[in-house]
Amino acid sequence: MTLVGAGHAHLHVVRQAARLRAAGLTVTLIAPELFHYSGLASGVLSGALALDEAQIDVGALAAAFGVRHLAQSVVAVDRAARFLTLADGATETYDRLSLNIGSVTADPHGLIGGPGVWPVKPLSQLLTLRARIEAQAAAGAAAPRIVVAGGGHSALELAASLCGLVERCDGRPRVTVFAPSHGAGLPPAAWSRLSAALAERGTVFRSGLVVARTVDSVRLADGALEPCDILVLAAGLSAPPLIGQLGLPLDGQGRLRVSPTLQAIGDPAIFAVGDCAVIEGYARPGAGVFGVRAAPVLLNNLAAQGHDRPPRPYHPQARWLAIMDLGDGRGLAVRGRLWLLGRAALGLKRYLDLGFIRRMRAPPASRPQSIFR
Repeated sequence: MTLVGAGHAHLHVVRQAARLRAAGLTVTLIAPELFHYSGLASGVLSGALALDEAQIDVGALAAAFGVRHLAQSVVAVDRAARFLTLADGATETYDRLSLNIGSVTADPHGLIGGPGVWPVKPLSQLLTLRARIEAQAAAGAAAPRIVVAGGGHSALELAASLCGLVERCDGRPRVTVFAPSHGAGLPPAAWSRLSAALAERGTVFRSGLVVARTVDSVRLADGALEPCDILVLAAGLSAPPLIGQLGLPLDGQGRLRVSPTLQAIGDPAIFAVGDCAVIEGYARPGAGVFGVRAAPVLLNNLAAQGHDRPPRPYHPQARWLAIMDLGDGRGLAVRGRLWLLGRAALGLKRYLDLGFIRRMRAPPASRPQSIFR
């Protein structure tokens, strides 16, 4: 059993690897050495949290639970021969494959790599952005003119976190959020309260689509220019390129289509969970809650491969709790039409997110103390 990626679900599977071994399976995990938890990315960006509070030592976790770990990434899958090509050119064979490799920033206009362009993923980019803004503030520079491209939950949370970062540097935020429409699917009263709170902190919401970047501005689809020092791309996510190379059915975001048993349509030897996959009949946005909820089902179905038992289905819930970190000690919690904005919401978010980190880290005796506080 080969696990590719160390997302929410695979971390759970690694901790329960004894169940797979009991089913007669050997387990290999192919993933980078560190897992950066997306739920705490906004807290790291705003400066409220240190990076080590939001990461997990994957190698230590694998060693603690007897899982072979390769600190690599997979660049190609040969489904016919059932072998993987790794980034260093090595190959690995597999009998069953499970993918939990997350997502990448959608970039339909080819903006990534341009001057002052920062994609929301990989998450390590946000730490570099934070360091740059802090350094500029320490040098006495004015707060940068920041444009956030996107109007969803992630874009709003990033805008709020950037306000928080500039405020921590004793500056006055200058953030403009561009999207074709605003509201992010929030209850109208919640959107009204949130947008007013961000406006008070220096955020402007404008309709428009960012399509190009110049040295000191962004160009919108209608040709208008907006002054800009930093462009943050948060207009959507897509599956990593590896998913598209599989030659299997995908959805419009390039995500692998899987059955409720989490097996790829067209190849039951491949499982996939998290942002890189979409369950037939259950279109859901990218959110860690689905990976967490799918984890026990994935573990059961992987173990079933060794016991020759039928897998069981996973049915994602229709409503889920989403909490934004607003970068100023407050959060916005939303579930369906219910919402709460305030310090209690952020307290709940920290409790849930840091609790996940604690559960998924290796036991203290096997964790290098230089990595975590």
